[in-house]
Amino acid sequence: MTVPHTAMVLAAGLGTRMRPLTNDRPKALVEVGGRTLIDHNLDRLAEAGVRRCVVNVHAFADRLIDHLRARTGGIEIVISDEREHALPLETGGGIKAAADLLGDLPVLVVNIDSVWIEDREPPATAIRDLAAGFDPERAQARLLLARAERTLGLDGAGDFLMDDQGRLTGRRTAGAATAPFNYMGVHIVDPRPIYAWPETEFGLFPAGGGLWGDWAAQGRLHGHVLDGDWMHVGDPQARDDAEARLAGAR
Repeated sequence: MTVPHTAMVLAAGLGTRMRPLTNDRPKALVEVGGRTLIDHNLDRLAEAGVRRCVVNVHAFADRLIDHLRARTGGIEIVISDEREHALPLETGGGIKAAADLLGDLPVLVVNIDSVWIEDREPPATAIRDLAAGFDPERAQARLLLARAERTLGLDGAGDFLMDDQGRLTGRRTAGAATAPFNYMGVHIVDPRPIYAWPETEFGLFPAGGGLWGDWAAQGRLHGHVLDGDWMHVGDPQARDDAEARLAGAR
């Protein structure tokens, strides 16, 4: 399919692991390479052809909203305000809360802490390819993945195994010490099952499995691998490492 008209950027998190950088701002406004994390992601989406983006807010919401209002051109911004809840609603809950703004067609979803460098041109090839390979008849979601050896800022043994049909088999199986791919925090999804989930606050892939676990078991969770380097910007050291990697790419 083509790149969806609408995307969602999940920007409501408290950013506790990013402190002290988030003592006075949301994680979305932490700068990497001279640009805020949210601008990195909104610019990627705009380059890929997205015209409208729903952004959820919670921590330091007014400051983030002011920043988004100051952006000019490129993409329409719509706010999904989660401040009526004591805590952010997590990945699934944030999407569900924005159902009226997102609609029922497939949407792109982007976590705020993802920055990457692509080997190929033009810009945003990865997002276009992710969307182009998504078939709602065969999959509920298609995830953008980074090779473990081309991942920066994420410790561990990898997230996913994938078969030759692009189907993800879930997190590492009991017999596997490592997995070759990491989820980059970007995916395209048919959101309707998320809207129907009974809980208000929930993740898409908690330890118990959740929606992604169900879809993986059904062969309906697919993946696409980035040609490039992915930086998970989850804490101050990871931010510094990402800045160094971006500087080296210039």
